[in-house]
Amino acid sequence: MSGHSKWHNIQGRKNAQDAKRGKIFQKISRDLYQAAKKGDPDPENNPQLRLVMEKARAANMPKDNVQRAIDKASGIGGAKFEEITYEGYGPGGTAIMVSALTDNKNRTAAAIRSAFTHHGGTLGTSGSVSYMFDRKGYIVVLRDGLDTDEDTMLMDALDAGADDMKTSDDEYEIFTDPKAMDDVRDALQEKGYDLDTAEVRLFPENTTEVPEDKISQYTGLIDELEENDDVQDVYEAATLPQE
Repeated sequence: MSGHSKWHNIQGRKNAQDAKRGKIFQKISRDLYQAAKKGDPDPENNPQLRLVMEKARAANMPKDNVQRAIDKASGIGGAKFEEITYEGYGPGGTAIMVSALTDNKNRTAAAIRSAFTHHGGTLGTSGSVSYMFDRKGYIVVLRDGLDTDEDTMLMDALDAGADDMKTSDDEYEIFTDPKAMDDVRDALQEKGYDLDTAEVRLFPENTTEVPEDKISQYTGLIDELEENDDVQDVYEAATLPQE
């Protein structure tokens, strides 16, 4: 029995690792699609696509998977994808934005609505919560192995056209006007910085604390949304109570 138990435990860990790897590949595939769709499908002419392809290599994503995602953006294979944003309220009235990339709007809309309903939330109409979020360019430079102090990083970011920067032990977070993100990204890369992230995303202007009796519902909703194959990003104007 001990041998069986050991095999079962190893198999369980492997399945969990495979699931996690699958979610990473799924996210990278969507990033590849978006980068290729919005720019040139040739990475030589598309800095954003090159950046995502570097992420794919770092994650050991198979080359066939990478090429398939780029081919989708070019219309090869017949599937047509479109970006859709859903707005809603989670348990306790917390504002949530869901960014999706789908080849079947009806399927995705039904799944998103079901997730909100099952966990005590409601799916809203266009504009119902979007005014609570700001669109910003978001660039991350990891500090591990980087021989650049905070002052130098800040000056380089501002010189590149950034608006602000936050520093933590692990990374520099750089914020830009959405329209300036590409230029700031290119300028920082030209200075020799390796970027971990460079994208336009949503940030809440203010957050609402999730009521303690709604925490389980709220985390269940976020988990279900993030596990949906069509969902790219979930943006929350919420905080969980401090323990």
